[in-house]
Amino acid sequence: MNTLDPTDFWTPEFDIQTRDDGTILMAQTKELPPHLPTLADYLDKWADATPDAPWIARRAERPDDGAWRTISYGEARGAARKIGAQLLDMGLGPHRPLLILSGNSLEHALLGAACFYVGIPYAPVSPAYSLVSKDHGKLKDIAALLSPGAIYADDGDAFAAAIAAIHSPQMAVITQRGAGTVRFDDLLQGAGETSAAARALVSSDTVVKYLFTSGSTGTPKAVINTNRMICASQAMIRDCYRFLEKRPPVVLDWAPWNHTAAGNKVSYLVLTNGGTYYIDDGKPAPGKFGETLRNLREIACTWYFNVPVGWDMLIDELESDPALAGTFFSQLGMMFYAGAGMAQNTWDRLRAIGRQTTGREVLLSTSLGATETAPFALSCTEVQEFAGNVGVPAAGLSMKLVPVGDKLELRLKGPTITPGYLGDPEKTSEAFDDEGYYCMGDALRPANPEDFSKGFFFDGRVAENFKLNTGTWVTVGAVRAALVDAMDGLLRDAVIVGENEAELGALLILSERARQMEKTALVTALTEKLTQASSRATGSATRVRRAAILTDDPSFDKGEITEKGSLNQRALRANHADKIADLFAGTAGIRTA
Repeated sequence: MNTLDPTDFWTPEFDIQTRDDGTILMAQTKELPPHLPTLADYLDKWADATPDAPWIARRAERPDDGAWRTISYGEARGAARKIGAQLLDMGLGPHRPLLILSGNSLEHALLGAACFYVGIPYAPVSPAYSLVSKDHGKLKDIAALLSPGAIYADDGDAFAAAIAAIHSPQMAVITQRGAGTVRFDDLLQGAGETSAAARALVSSDTVVKYLFTSGSTGTPKAVINTNRMICASQAMIRDCYRFLEKRPPVVLDWAPWNHTAAGNKVSYLVLTNGGTYYIDDGKPAPGKFGETLRNLREIACTWYFNVPVGWDMLIDELESDPALAGTFFSQLGMMFYAGAGMAQNTWDRLRAIGRQTTGREVLLSTSLGATETAPFALSCTEVQEFAGNVGVPAAGLSMKLVPVGDKLELRLKGPTITPGYLGDPEKTSEAFDDEGYYCMGDALRPANPEDFSKGFFFDGRVAENFKLNTGTWVTVGAVRAALVDAMDGLLRDAVIVGENEAELGALLILSERARQMEKTALVTALTEKLTQASSRATGSATRVRRAAILTDDPSFDKGEITEKGSLNQRALRANHADKIADLFAGTAGIRTA
């Protein structure tokens, strides 16, 4: 069995120091590789070198057509110049950004390119703030903070209520269809000559975009993303995933651009390396995944990302459809997951089907980062037998691990770290320690305490952990991951509960497979798996002894779930206090022996 090509990935070496208080400093000995200073420079590079190469594509909306509509690098630069000039003429600029309400689309991509090309910040926000939220409260807060010069929505009619909630006479409303004051196609008129002067002023310090945190604990914070951050992050990615430079990357991706994983890492991974980004209008959700499979039967990716639930759905198809597996793995450099922990069963099956299909090891990996880190920070490129290793820090970053109780809190410093939050100096100050390190709020534990180069495992959010009534700390992230894995596909996720109680419990969010089971069979299966997991636990802080099923999906407006689908454990515990009380009173739920 062939292993990984060593030239496809980095082989980092580290300088590691330990202070008297137990703080650990770790950084690669090699400097960050040279790179272009702005995204506009990368668009110019590929528009000059490969003007006819496809940059981005999306299927035509007509079901009877379905062909891919493609925009080349040359066309993208031409459109960026024209649209940029029109936006500047509307009065947009560094202090009057563009607010994008709708999701991924070719128009969205061109607007983003136009903005970074002429130095207009833009802010893609979750469509859920417009289409799911009932009161548009978070969207109103965002608009008040940004004072945008224009709003964009693909469909003006679908977003009419949201637009009405935030619109002012000073804002243009750009739409591709439906009600609006400016048609997107009209932005493509003219020669775009006035954009040249603005393009000349774009620098590494120019703000590219504002990305908003989930807002699960209050008003979303606007994370400033500069060219320096994003281009340095992409240099780190190229240094880590070196196969990207051997051939232009090909990506099919559904994840939303208002989130840093797709909006920064994946989309700019393609742009800065002269590759092609296929917008996937499918997603890992009922009624949507068929479109993803249709696309994967046509598009052979070199790099593929999904969240764990998406991999759970895809592995069944790969195992049952050799033709799909053949196309999927034919050009694949690596498989990547993020957003939550991956079940070991899924991990094992993915590695096995990769080896079966290709005769070699196909790297399955994850990493750790944040909106504030642009987002690349740590990554794992060594073949692992178990899921969860988030790897080691990228070149150019200094990592600090600070003892907090029995945890090591992660802090980072380097060119990819945000300068702060727009209009919020207090939150900005709170986010950094006295040495200028950004405080991630995540805890890490080393895979090998004697050799930190072997990577680290996520050890929970420092703020979400709690104590039992014995005073024992509970590491929520680790307990949750272990429980979901032990339930063997019956759970989509779990909320760990038991603060100030004698033992742990859990609120269970069922998988689609579990929801289709007959009730008695489901309860029997859950009880059996929970009992088995409890018997393997090492103590009260890891042993879940009781559980109840959450029948309602987590609420977006209540802050229980972020737009990227991750759970806010603290909000869910607070909002289900009565159910938790019943669980520990013994009046509801499943109890282990």
